[in-house]
Amino acid sequence: MSSIKDKLTGKAKQAAGDVLGDRSLHQEGRKEERKSDVEEQHARAQQRADEKGKEEARLERETS
Repeated sequence: MSSIKDKLTGKAKQAAGDVLGDRSLHQEGRKEERKSDVEEQHARAQQRADEKGKEEARLERETS
């Protein structure tokens, strides 16, 4: 859930930086948005790994 918050906060900071002409605020927003993207990628990778583990356990039970 925090990745969604980071993404929204990042986009808001980017927009505010653009409106105010504040490049550092815009860059801070980009960093937060990138952090959110990395967290989402990590969560998806973790989910895939968990699914593979469950599949492997199921196959082990079936072949034992």
